[in-house]
Amino acid sequence: MGILNVTPDSFADGGRHFDFASAINRAKEMIAEGVDIIDVGGESTRPGADRISEEEERDRVIPVITELAELGTTLSIDTTRSNIAQAAIGAGATIVNDVSGGLADSKMASVIASNPAVQYVVMHWRGHSKDMQKAAQYKDVVSEVKNELDDRVIALTKSGIAPEQLILDPGIGFAKSSEHNWEILRNIERLQLLGFPILVGASRKKFLGDLLGAQVADDREFASIALTTYLAKAGVWGVRTHSVKPHRDAIAIVEEMRK
Repeated sequence: MGILNVTPDSFADGGRHFDFASAINRAKEMIAEGVDIIDVGGESTRPGADRISEEEERDRVIPVITELAELGTTLSIDTTRSNIAQAAIGAGATIVNDVSGGLADSKMASVIASNPAVQYVVMHWRGHSKDMQKAAQYKDVVSEVKNELDDRVIALTKSGIAPEQLILDPGIGFAKSSEHNWEILRNIERLQLLGFPILVGASRKKFLGDLLGAQVADDREFASIALTTYLAKAGVWGVRTHSVKPHRDAIAIVEEMRK
C-alpha cells in the first residue's frame, strides 16, 4: 500500500504531493513501480497534529481519487469521517482506511455496511493525534491491543459489516511508545491469531529513528525496508509504505525464498 499524503504537514512527506498535479504524478510513479493499493489521505495523523475541517479534507482528496480512478489501480481513502468515506467510495475508492476503527465517527459503520464490496481497515486507536500519546499506557501492550481490536471487530460486525470486509492494523506509533511498537512487531503473529488480514504502517516512523539515531524521516527508509522484509516473512497481508519499488523488491525476495 503506497502512501499518497495530499497534505502540507504529514511527518515524512508533508507538502511534497500537496497540489493536485504533484499528487497525480506521484501516484503514476507508484503505479509504474508496482504498487498494489494507493492510500490517499488529506488529513495528517502525525502525533500532535491539529484537525482540519471536513470541507478542506474533501477538497484535498476527492479530486485526486476521481482522477486516479481512471487509471484502474486499487484506491484507499485514509479518513476517519463517514462523509469523506462515502464520497471517496463514490469517486472510486474500494478500501476505507480508518485510523480510528470507527470510533471517531459513529456513522462510519453504516457507510461500510451499506457498501459490502468495500474493505475496511480497522486500526487500534485511543484518541485523536493531538492528545493520543497521553494514552500510551499499557500493562501488556500486545494483549491490550489484541483485545481492543477484537472489541472493535465485535462491535462492527454487530453493526452489519461482514467479517470478510475487515482488515486489522495494530496502529504502530498511535498512542504507543517506541518500545510498545517493537513489542507489537515482535509478536505480530499473536494479532494474526484474530483471524483477519493484518496491515502494518511503520514506514519511516519515529521509533525507527529512536533506534538508529535518524532524526530525518527519509533517513529511516533502509530500516523500513528491513522491517517490510521481516513482516513479509511473517506473512502479514500488507505494508503501508512511502516508497514502493524497494519494498516490492524485498517482498519478491521473501516470496522466492519460500518456494
